[in-house]
Amino acid sequence: MEEYAREPCPWRIIDDCGGAFTMGAIGGAVFQSIKGFRNAPSGINKRILGSLTAIKQKSPIIAGNFALWGGMFSTIDCTLVHLRKKEDPWNSIISGAATGGILAARNGLPAMAGSAIIGGVLLALIEGVGIFITRLSAEQFKPPSFTEDPNHLRQGHPS
Repeated sequence: MEEYAREPCPWRIIDDCGGAFTMGAIGGAVFQSIKGFRNAPSGINKRILGSLTAIKQKSPIIAGNFALWGGMFSTIDCTLVHLRKKEDPWNSIISGAATGGILAARNGLPAMAGSAIIGGVLLALIEGVGIFITRLSAEQFKPPSFTEDPNHLRQGHPS
């Protein structure tokens, strides 16, 4: 099984930004299609047209916001990797907190602090689940330990 290797840092930012844009475009299209369909006047043709109009108007904005978040997160993460000289979960947690705080800077200091806390806690949960799953799957592939049982040979079992 080939392990997923991350891109080097300058290209990682572009890769994460593009991936976040794609997720935002697809998720935004799904969400806006439902919202546009529900808010349109009655009649199937009007509802489909309302759905498509909502997708065209709002989905690019959502995708751009996701790309901005992903690019900023990845830039801060790469900066921390460079400054700290190691890649560990703390970089992601700090990056999530900093990204949340920076993106809420327009709304004042209380909003910045709240968004930073939410960003840090969210990334800590994500990193924690990732570590838990990694440890759980690592035990699954751990080689069995062969300890010699002294009673095994006395009972007449072939060795």
